[in-house]
Amino acid sequence: MLEQYVKKILTSRVYDVAVETPLQPARQLTERLGNQILLKREDLQPVYSFKIRGAYNRVAQLSDVEKAQGVIAASAGNHAQGLALAAAKLGIKATIVMPRTTPELKIQGVRSRGGKVVLHGDAFPEALAHALKLAEEKGYTFVPPYDDPDVIAGQGTVAMEILRQQPGQLDAIFVPVGGGSLIAGITAYVKYLRPNIKIIGVEPDDSNCLQAAMAAGERVVLSQVGLFADGVAVAQIGKHNFDICKDHVDEVITVSTDEICAAIKDIYDDTRSITEPAGALAVAGIKKYVEREGLRDKVLVGIDSGANINFDRLRHVAERSELGEKREAIIAVTIPERPGSFKAFCEAIGKRQITEFNYRYHTDREAHIFVGVQTHPENDPRQALVENLRSQGFPVLDLTDNELAKLHIRHTVGGHAAAVADEVVFRFEFPERPGALFNFLNRLGGRWNITMFHYRNHGAADGRVLAALQVPAEEREQIPAAFDAIGYPYWDETDNPAYKLFLG
Repeated sequence: MLEQYVKKILTSRVYDVAVETPLQPARQLTERLGNQILLKREDLQPVYSFKIRGAYNRVAQLSDVEKAQGVIAASAGNHAQGLALAAAKLGIKATIVMPRTTPELKIQGVRSRGGKVVLHGDAFPEALAHALKLAEEKGYTFVPPYDDPDVIAGQGTVAMEILRQQPGQLDAIFVPVGGGSLIAGITAYVKYLRPNIKIIGVEPDDSNCLQAAMAAGERVVLSQVGLFADGVAVAQIGKHNFDICKDHVDEVITVSTDEICAAIKDIYDDTRSITEPAGALAVAGIKKYVEREGLRDKVLVGIDSGANINFDRLRHVAERSELGEKREAIIAVTIPERPGSFKAFCEAIGKRQITEFNYRYHTDREAHIFVGVQTHPENDPRQALVENLRSQGFPVLDLTDNELAKLHIRHTVGGHAAAVADEVVFRFEFPERPGALFNFLNRLGGRWNITMFHYRNHGAADGRVLAALQVPAEEREQIPAAFDAIGYPYWDETDNPAYKLFLG
């Protein structure tokens, strides 16, 4: 079987439209991990994804009659854009059925490459059923996204380039897995020519269809799949793909959403390019594998498979990347409800950077605060932080692995506080640097009780704080002088309608 695929790969016609992408050294990752890390930059393809290879190779095999009839596919992502460009290159009409929920970025990507978009259904299965119906009614050729020998052969040209670009030491290739055409094509080529090179698949831990199939010895259907890495959100590995993978893939590992986000940041740091979640799977897998195996001085290739990410998702990626890198701990801490408690807590934190601080007054005895603290996986792990705080008498709950806390609680700490009297609310800005929050609290002093506090370090030049204080009416006139002495810009928000409606 492998020999047949190698012949198909060697004769694939992908370079009529695809480009040979570079195998780029990831210098910072290499230094950190103690192994040579090389990135196969498939995000540099004309459609920002490897999918153009398989789509074009499949369409190029059509007969003249089939070409005249046109092609159709169901896709909400990279296959759609790849097929649209491939068909346009060959002068073939392409119809892409996409769910109505498809982001506008991807719809426009198909249209800009000459494809006709048909929006149908709210999810992929409905779009797929409609595409197959149209193919039967109108005589279109259905082009599958992954489960097809010609598609597999087209994706296999990635491996052909890797072995040519890295003819010397090469210990393992890490491949993102969705439906499986990319890993099947790479596996067929590499294991036939250089079987000593390990092929390791990487999947999200909530979309692990190949790992589940390998464990069961047969294809299985996942009851549900996670959507964060939407490019690999597939419930069942392709049949043709599994026929190759079950005997020749060395291992499949899974990674978390936080680990994927950290890998997106790693790739950005090394290449100044932004990868989609599915495209960062290989790097996330490399990091996890190296740590698990204690590897040193190996040559490892990660397939950077695509860069079709919606801009509005970057906020979530940035928020979670530090957690995935184990450089931030999310904790809940109980402190006494009295002036100076915040300052004492910051002193207990020491020189660690506080990345987030959420608090709202609840009772007159104790306060529960939600805190983000910068850590380091080696020099200052989060467990050391937790133990240090507990040793100083602070009850601590570690929420770093708590999905509810990371997704929702951190944004909803607050609410009305009926028991608070004489509350005034101010916004502050101060230069963001290590220790800035402690300096702010130190200057604010313990003069008035803090009843609400919100701070989040966003990596900007200025730190932003929302603070509420209990200030008796007879002392209100002292506020301007006290705040002017702090030296930071501030704004009185006590009469802000948003505060009154949700927090006052």
